Amino acid sequence: MATVVDRAFSDPALAALYDSLCAGRPDFGFYLPLVMATASVLDVGCGTGELLRLARAGGHQGRLCGLDPARSMLEQARVRRDIEWVLGDAASMPWHNAFDLVVMTGHAFQVLVDDDELRAALAAIHRALTDCGQFVFETRNPTARAWEHWTPDEAVEIVDANGWKVRMAHAVDTPLEFDGRTVSFTVTYSSPSWEAPRLSHSTLRFLGVEAVAGLLSEAGFAIDDQFGDWNRAPLTRTSPEIITIASRRKASHR
Repeated sequence: MATVVDRAFSDPALAALYDSLCAGRPDFGFYLPLVMATASVLDVGCGTGELLRLARAGGHQGRLCGLDPARSMLEQARVRRDIEWVLGDAASMPWHNAFDLVVMTGHAFQVLVDDDELRAALAAIHRALTDCGQFVFETRNPTARAWEHWTPDEAVEIVDANGWKVRMAHAVDTPLEFDGRTVSFTVTYSSPSWEAPRLSHSTLRFLGVEAVAGLLSEAGFAIDDQFGDWNRAPLTRTSPEIITIASRRKASHR
């Protein structure tokens, strides 16, 4: 199943398993070439920093910076010391005209549930970009109804460093008819090596194409391109993703 952003990874034990639980992510094939082609890059919601670590390992010589609100995730990221790692959320970013590219991967954009939260994050990203810098991110297309596949039958299982099986299973808490705004779900992590399962409750925002465009325009962005999947397929009603490349082209209006 597709990667689901889960705040349970503030738990150090789960943060250490994150890259294994999300192995084979299709989004990195899209984002990594963009990062490699840009001199200064900020990854908002960088998690364990795998994307930036892959870029540095691949020869990126410029500025790479990762921002994440989960201390335990950044502890995983900091195994690579030639990248900047900053604890914080999108709205609190201190940078001005500092990066040519800002990315937000792993559906982290959907964690921004409230309108005010979204606007504050977009304003901070706008400030952090250089003139004509780009913001690239994805959000799941609500018309594809991805949450209908977030069931225990679609659980992910891995083997940890000690040889124990770890299982990650999702169950949607909200009605499947969808309220047009958010989906809440519970993730259960279990292993025979643990005394009890670990539970996490999360809510994600699902924005349609027009809503995404409206928020970006309000924040001072112009959409350069949009795709419906990681192979750059055209965006349609049934596309699983709304992948957006937007440019900072004018001052934000308030």
